[in-house]
Amino acid sequence: MKTKVALITGGYTGEAEVSLKSALFVNSQIDREKYEVFLIQISLEDWIYEDPASIKHDINRKDFSLLINDEIIKFDLAFILIHGSPGEDGRLQGYFDMIGLPYTSCDALTSALTMNKGFSKSIIRDIADLYVADSILLFEEHRSKSVELIQNKLTLPVFVKPNAGGSSIGMSKVSSWDTLEAAIVNAYDAENTGKQVLVEKFVSGREFSQGIYRNPKGELIVLPATEVITKREFFDFEAKYTPGLTQEITPADLNIEQKKRAENIIREIYITLNCKGMVRVDFFLENGTDHFYFIEINTIPGQTAQSFIPQQVRAFGMTEKDFYSELIEAALLN
Repeated sequence: MKTKVALITGGYTGEAEVSLKSALFVNSQIDREKYEVFLIQISLEDWIYEDPASIKHDINRKDFSLLINDEIIKFDLAFILIHGSPGEDGRLQGYFDMIGLPYTSCDALTSALTMNKGFSKSIIRDIADLYVADSILLFEEHRSKSVELIQNKLTLPVFVKPNAGGSSIGMSKVSSWDTLEAAIVNAYDAENTGKQVLVEKFVSGREFSQGIYRNPKGELIVLPATEVITKREFFDFEAKYTPGLTQEITPADLNIEQKKRAENIIREIYITLNCKGMVRVDFFLENGTDHFYFIEINTIPGQTAQSFIPQQVRAFGMTEKDFYSELIEAALLN
């Protein structure tokens, strides 16, 4: 009998469209000889499965089951592909923990923690050879004095972004104090990101993204790094999703020592944050110092054919089909 997999997409934020693209790609790659896949779309309005006849079926939220033609379908595993809330911030994971359904991502605590960029940085800052840029975390109560707080702690240029957002939505690079307030408002007002804003000192250097996952044998596998070279001022939403604006080089051009150092750092980040499944770590290699600076960790990374993780899987010599099978089997063993 095939393993029944709920492939979960959608979400409550502006990343829902990207999430659907990820899910459609994964759906096209999963081994159908092993797995029976149901694409489940979650929104603020409903949780539904649309069958091949385009008939929509509601998920029973008491046990995350489906009723189709008088048959109750219960899943063996949830493959979470929601970028942002509620799939990346721990909400779904907590729900699945309560009903006893295994899932492919980090657990509820780690998901909630890593979604909070400021809190994550405070935990990983003592990892050997890893550097963390100076920053300030602003809460709703800081709105009226945000500019003053930033000016007292940081120098320009800075990055301003929602503390719990993704896909660079609401993110700005600020090089003039005159534009700082507008950038702060933009970050505070990003949809469903918690009304917290992270402001970081700008780091000048090369930008990289690198995946890591735990296979069914329990081994941590670090995938080849991707270097990101963009025509934009920084790797913003347009650079990420507009063809031609960004060059992505996989595997990245790093020397042997840099590769080894990056792999060690990423393993320690994964262990320190108690990660599970696949995650992706973004970092800068600072010009002039060769220091690796942490940007953020993504616990539900994009999975389109052009996304970093699939690129890295192919560069590693593995097919996406085998990679997703390993993620599913590892999750079923936990």
